[in-house]
Amino acid sequence: MPPGFVKIVCTMKRCFLSFCWLVLAFSSVLAQQGFTIDGRVVDDKSNPVAGASVRLLNTSRQTFADAQGHFSLGHAPAGTVILEVTAVGYASFVEHVVVKSNVEGLSVMLHQKSKQLDEVVVSAQKEEELLQRLPVSVTHISATQVQEYRLWNSKDITAIVPNLFSYDPGDKRNVISVRGITTTSYDPAVATYIDGVNQFGLDTYIPQLFDVDHIEVLRGPQGTLYGRNAMGGVVNIITKRPTNQPAGFGEISIGNKGQQRYAAGIRVPLIKDKLFFGAASLYDHLNGFYWNDFNHSKYDRQNNATGNYYLKFLPGNQWALTLNVKHSSWVNHGPFPLVNGVEDAFKNPFHLSQNAVTQMNDNTGNASLSAIYTGPAFSFSSQTAYQSNARIYKTPIDADFSPIDGVTIINNYGGDWNKVKVWTQEFKFSSAASLRTPFKWTAGAYLFYQDNPVKQATHYGADAALLGSPDANFSLINIAKGKSDGLALFGQATYTISSKLDLTAGLRYDYEHKKQSVRGQYQHDPAPTPGFDYRSDTLAKASFRAVSPKLTLGYHASTNSLVFLSYSRGYRAGGLTSLPSDPSQANSALYSFKPEYSNNIEAGVKNMLLQNKLMVNITAFYTTVNDAQVPTLVLPAGVVITRNTGKLTSKGAELELAATPAGGLELDYSFGYNQAKYTTLKLAQNGTEVNLKGKYQLFTPDVTSMLAVQYSYALNKARTSRLVLRGEWKYVGRQYFDLANTIKQDAYSLLNTRFGFEAKQFSVLFWGRNLANKTFIGYAYDFGAVHLGDPKTIGATVQVRF
Repeated sequence: MPPGFVKIVCTMKRCFLSFCWLVLAFSSVLAQQGFTIDGRVVDDKSNPVAGASVRLLNTSRQTFADAQGHFSLGHAPAGTVILEVTAVGYASFVEHVVVKSNVEGLSVMLHQKSKQLDEVVVSAQKEEELLQRLPVSVTHISATQVQEYRLWNSKDITAIVPNLFSYDPGDKRNVISVRGITTTSYDPAVATYIDGVNQFGLDTYIPQLFDVDHIEVLRGPQGTLYGRNAMGGVVNIITKRPTNQPAGFGEISIGNKGQQRYAAGIRVPLIKDKLFFGAASLYDHLNGFYWNDFNHSKYDRQNNATGNYYLKFLPGNQWALTLNVKHSSWVNHGPFPLVNGVEDAFKNPFHLSQNAVTQMNDNTGNASLSAIYTGPAFSFSSQTAYQSNARIYKTPIDADFSPIDGVTIINNYGGDWNKVKVWTQEFKFSSAASLRTPFKWTAGAYLFYQDNPVKQATHYGADAALLGSPDANFSLINIAKGKSDGLALFGQATYTISSKLDLTAGLRYDYEHKKQSVRGQYQHDPAPTPGFDYRSDTLAKASFRAVSPKLTLGYHASTNSLVFLSYSRGYRAGGLTSLPSDPSQANSALYSFKPEYSNNIEAGVKNMLLQNKLMVNITAFYTTVNDAQVPTLVLPAGVVITRNTGKLTSKGAELELAATPAGGLELDYSFGYNQAKYTTLKLAQNGTEVNLKGKYQLFTPDVTSMLAVQYSYALNKARTSRLVLRGEWKYVGRQYFDLANTIKQDAYSLLNTRFGFEAKQFSVLFWGRNLANKTFIGYAYDFGAVHLGDPKTIGATVQVRF
């Protein structure tokens, strides 16, 4: 790390440790000021709900109801606190409690999930709040919905979230687009957080979903609280954590195409009320969808092993320390199943012909240590995280996607290369949630450091002349060493003007410094080492600054109705663009491209109607993007050149609806309309300038729609055993995959189903996806290489829970 950055981190760490010692000295005294909340959880027939969870929001305090439904929650602060009460088979319920002394005789009534919708709690603004009272466009996907939709990968949330589209080209690195703001480089335009840790880039995040507690998707720029690369929105994934109540699961899924998926997890208290442990693991195998006609074998066979481990310690009633370690290991025997041209891809679906077949090993690690203090006057948190990724092609990978010996890519140069390492640190202060004051605030700082050494060769084989190369059997080796570091300061406050009117304002300042050096070497076969440098070391540095404001006005027309209007700004980090492997550009210097900025205005209304049986949320938005970063993939080098050369306007509307219209019947519907066009876009192509004004944005369907209908038939009065039948209709509208809008996918529909038996601790369910076996483009590069979306898959899942 650079000395200046190390000095800043060390200084902040010393301040943090001093603060911790100071707070610890008083926390034992302050803890005596807490009160006890005693109560009982019952159903709508006054029967006790045994095992119900009672949790005090924005703290680590949680308890469970006994066999008679009684619970006792200690150390509650004075003021207004919020309890979240949940139980299997029941709609979650939120109770506001005024605490002035010990509270006795509190009664909480839960209703069957089939009769009433959940009262959803989210942490979208880094504090736990009720979703329907939050003036932000947020989609919440619960743990139950993750199972019902059969979400195994983060890309599966396409269309479940209005105006969200996600797919990958076969390498399991998902590109996400929200409201026409799309990821076009390794710096994403939509940020992904997993358990509070910013998954820094496409290299370092883990897309597999298992043992998930819930998913929150924030739509629109979130620069104030989330900073860099959140200009389109944020995907926030929260996994399940250990508590005083032992819990666990085991799951087996078997399907066609050789699908095998095994998952298991356990969460236990090692020392009651003090020390907790949790672990979950996943193994996933697929024979693949593609057949390689060149060698008459399956092409994209793949295996994945992922783990998630927790150790949580509560040293006192106001402190929580959590160590979390995650890892993911992919072994992919066909990482880029691509066919040149849309016509050829559709003529013989899931067939390709590639001569250079390789194995890609993709290993990601993620570790974090968080400390949370919840006091009577304020709360504080610190999170330190480390992420790493190494993605290596065991042998050269095909870069011309054809049977000729034309071009391959080599990156297997040992452990010192092609391994991304990222360190992040966030400190956050906020007002105590229990304070009875009209003014609530959050403030903090975020730091990061990234090290990205890349060594990659473009090898021209015996048939290179067919691709226009004047020589054959040689390699051009690109060596790039990139480092970046940054610091951000942020703050946001909400003032309750009246019982109906809230005003929220926020501001964030980001500073980022990047440094990159590149070098080019020429190596002819069969020489063991490069013969000469065709490009000497070239070094470049760049610094970027961004200010991200936010202003929101929320009007609570009633307890169950909210109207809001907001302005927010987001940005995607600038950078240094790499040069292609071309000896003719030996004297070219690296140059920087600027950050990309988005400005968003949106208005929305949220309603919970018919005694929590119907939810209707509607939003309209208008977004402009300045200094749009337009990438161009240069082949055969596989290098992306990025320039600021466009302005984009994106506008649209969104609808989210959930209902329980009759006993056992559940309905969820989401709809998004989005028109995202470039108002300015000029590109250099073949020595001339091409004007693409009026062209549509990449990876942006004009419509997304998802309808899910589920009926449950209870087999006993307690509804702990039931038969389930579910149908889903997903509609994805017209979209384009290149800036010239020549690679087009027309609108298509996908049909999914899920049916079987569910009990409290056991379930057997059969599922099917893309039942009509629709052929469609999942992903395509602007040079014409096409990856098809998944074909029909069917299978069964058996799960045991305790």
